[in-house]
Amino acid sequence: MIVQSFLLAWADVFRPGALKVLGLGVALSLGLLVAIYIGLVSLIGAFVPDTFTLPWIGEVTWIDSFLSIASLGLMLVASVFLMVPVASLFTGFFLEDVAEVVEDAHYPTLPPVRKLTLAESFGDTLRFLGVIIGANILALMVYPFVIPFAPVLFFALNGYLLGREYFQMAAFRRMHRDEALALYTRNRTVIWLAGALMAVPLSIPLLNLLVPVLGAATFTHIFHRLTRYSARA
Repeated sequence: MIVQSFLLAWADVFRPGALKVLGLGVALSLGLLVAIYIGLVSLIGAFVPDTFTLPWIGEVTWIDSFLSIASLGLMLVASVFLMVPVASLFTGFFLEDVAEVVEDAHYPTLPPVRKLTLAESFGDTLRFLGVIIGANILALMVYPFVIPFAPVLFFALNGYLLGREYFQMAAFRRMHRDEALALYTRNRTVIWLAGALMAVPLSIPLLNLLVPVLGAATFTHIFHRLTRYSARA
């Protein structure tokens, strides 16, 4: 179920409606990262002198240039963690459009959905954004002490967070919240594993820009497959 949904979602990403959302998401994500990088370079230029003298070495003229280049590498690494909340924020606003593309292509006989209000969508997104930022800040503090297990912690934590959020967003479109939470509880292991799979592209700079659309599409498929399985059981 998980792998098939993931592969179907990869194809759905390149459907015209999803590509439009993807283009907007990529533009906003890149804009954020570029703005942060420019801010870092500006701070380096403001506080690091162009030249200074070190004992036994003499005049040094390359420190600011070195730090500017090093900050690019730092941003690529930091994007692995920064894109977690950014991806979740974009998913919250774009999920309905992506889910509609997926359902029109694969589940055309479904009845119309109740559109979430702007307040509902914004509130859910901000609540989850706070949780995922807080959880990843705590994880960053723990990573240095469990270096051999840091990747396991990254995938376990974000598998839970991303799986829970994406699935519930997909389910809330077609179920009462209590029903959606009950369905999540019954299938939490499958959803966690799917979220962990979603954390793989999330951990790769630039590829992680696809995650909002890919995650929305994947968990729309998983939601419908789980509801069909529940109906047959």
